Amino acid sequence: MKENQKTKETIVPVVAPLNKDLSLDRDAVAKIFSYLYSNNAIPFILGTTGESASLSNSFKEEYLRAGVENKPADKKLYVGISSNILEDSVAFAHLAYDLGIDAVAATLPTYYKLSDAQIGKYFLQLAEEIPTDLVVYNIPATTHMSIPLELLDELSYHPKIVGTKDSERSIERLDKSLELWKDRADFKHYMGWAGQSAYALINGSDGIIPSSGNFAPAIYSQMCTAVEQGNFDLAHELQKQSDVLGSLYQANKSLGESLWGLKVLMRELSLCDPYMMPPLYELSKAEEVKLIEAFQELINRENIKLNIASHV
Repeated sequence: MKENQKTKETIVPVVAPLNKDLSLDRDAVAKIFSYLYSNNAIPFILGTTGESASLSNSFKEEYLRAGVENKPADKKLYVGISSNILEDSVAFAHLAYDLGIDAVAATLPTYYKLSDAQIGKYFLQLAEEIPTDLVVYNIPATTHMSIPLELLDELSYHPKIVGTKDSERSIERLDKSLELWKDRADFKHYMGWAGQSAYALINGSDGIIPSSGNFAPAIYSQMCTAVEQGNFDLAHELQKQSDVLGSLYQANKSLGESLWGLKVLMRELSLCDPYMMPPLYELSKAEEVKLIEAFQELINRENIKLNIASHV
């Protein structure tokens, strides 16, 4: 049986750092990985925050290889393999495995509306054909489908399906998920809804996957430690910091626009530039200035520590 006080994982869905010509910024990959690992966070590349749906296979491969190059031997790295083409997902999982990656994550394909039976068959086929462990990633905001919990529970007993990342914004679903899996030693629940990070951890989730961790990983690793130690008051205080930081670049913006805002804030910490892969684009200079000023004011007002100075 899993213990609720076991080690909780802070996993960061890393952006795709780009040069002006939209090539991979390999120097930025090194900076970001160093920053995350030094703050006890695990990178997760080629997910939603990483603009994976807009990246070519060659770009993904280069990013994967750069990620592996910047992963210490004793650290983890999660890799997204999502694609509308099953063959591509399988091939990429094999490449990741050959490079030393033990676990990959995948959403549903995003074009066709699938029945529950099709959803189940898809993930079972994927699990059978890849050499790695698989984390099933539920994100209705982009796939426009929700993986039913009953089906996900059935999938959870496949030996290669070892966890789920759930970004669906439903407290009812979260509570049911934790009731199903909080005591499972062989299947992990990861919270992809940053606004409920502390709640999920306290109630048995195995880890959190917040996009704000790209520039503030210490908040989340400290939150995980606080829950491990039973200091729930501190966890809730850190959740408040997460909420105000997240609202800076997410409020009144689409998902794509918020990813640009996230990169703008990362540039303030000398981590990467805010170039975006089409069809996503940068917003106006006025919007950028407004965001930076609000960020600086918030950091000073709330005395938020980002623990970055010695790592970039």
